[in-house]
Amino acid sequence: MSTDVILCGVGGQGTVLASKLMATAAMDEGMPVKTAETIGMAQRGGSVFSHVRIGEGAPTSLVGPGRADLIIAFEPAEAVRQLPYLKSGGTVVVSDRPIVPVSASTGGPAYDLEALLGYLKAHVEHLVVVDAAAAAASLGSAKCLNVVLLGAAAHSGALGLTPAAVERAVRELVPPKYLDLNIRALAHTA
Repeated sequence: MSTDVILCGVGGQGTVLASKLMATAAMDEGMPVKTAETIGMAQRGGSVFSHVRIGEGAPTSLVGPGRADLIIAFEPAEAVRQLPYLKSGGTVVVSDRPIVPVSASTGGPAYDLEALLGYLKAHVEHLVVVDAAAAAASLGSAKCLNVVLLGAAAHSGALGLTPAAVERAVRELVPPKYLDLNIRALAHTA
């Protein structure tokens, strides 16, 4: 069995850490893992996306178009941008909180959240929309949004890893002073 995952967001949302947590959880479960990140202008809110391939038989670390079992999107426009990677019948777990690009306020195309979410609803068979920003805020820190989404993916069953396996990875990689916050974030959508 294998699971191909795309994680996408913008710089500063914790996309890379989420991919490392996922890879660590899989390796701790004895599964082979390949990962790759593309970070474009991440410090300025640019697109960041990671490929995580779990299981036997992945010849490269990159997920091909139409091959992802799961897209975990930290931002709706990034979910739409990465949608060509999703395979038929795949799952998208997406935060419903937009991060409007600077170009939208400088004469570029307008950001239309309802249109983006409508597009996802029309084109994704298994769509999980999470108010991850509100969840993270209610837990005490916007910085745990990534783990809220990872927990939602694990609880959806599409991740191919149990919430317990992800929790072990959180305990392994997250600094002690943030551990309780992230454990609660992981369980938030249970």
